[in-house]
Amino acid sequence: MKEKAIVECQGLSRQYQMGEVTVKALRHLDLQIEKGELIVLLGPSGSGKTTTLNLIGGLDRPSSGQLFVDGQDIAQFDDSRLTAYRRNKVGLIFQFFNLIPSLTASENVEFALALTKKNGQLEEEAVDLLGLVGLKDRATHFPSQLSGGEQQRVAIVRALANQPPLLLCDEPTGNLDVGSGRRVLGVIQDFQRRNKTTVLLITHNTAIAPIGDRVIHLRDGQIDHIEVNLEPQPAEVLTW
Repeated sequence: MKEKAIVECQGLSRQYQMGEVTVKALRHLDLQIEKGELIVLLGPSGSGKTTTLNLIGGLDRPSSGQLFVDGQDIAQFDDSRLTAYRRNKVGLIFQFFNLIPSLTASENVEFALALTKKNGQLEEEAVDLLGLVGLKDRATHFPSQLSGGEQQRVAIVRALANQPPLLLCDEPTGNLDVGSGRRVLGVIQDFQRRNKTTVLLITHNTAIAPIGDRVIHLRDGQIDHIEVNLEPQPAEVLTW
């Protein structure tokens, strides 16, 4: 495993049995992601994007191959080690915001902070974090009182509250209008640059590709080709 790589997939495969049919969602994937990279994983539905993200996030297990994160093969982890891995190493952002509807914006963030921090002013810290994404004045609002873009920004803050080294984003703009989508992507870029967070963002939207350091194109569970963006674009210039 290369010294700078935070993620390395070696011959990674995942297949599912659906009745008598074997679905090969991922086929011998070889991929390295360096620390601090923003990777856009691009491909149509069924290309293997979500499967890749779920495997790296410890939400699923490969059928074969090795999957190293920070030098450890998480494919060999038992359930308790995978739980600790997800809690301490991974931030997850989904297309559907998955906020707890009975908690306010700040309480949703506090919930994430409390998973790893036993002491401290969690409420104050949560409000301060929301302030970084322009939502300090919305801290006491419930998800139903927030727009889609605001809910996704709360979800991003929650995912990054404990500063995980790895952020995984599953179609984070899929339910947003263009303006909200640009702002959400800008928040992700800002966190990535300030904290040197490694980001893997999956999408089917080719217009998002320019923000990535590299764009990995998947097709039929395999890497089709890779593009390198020498000068990744700021999210605010994107249009789709």
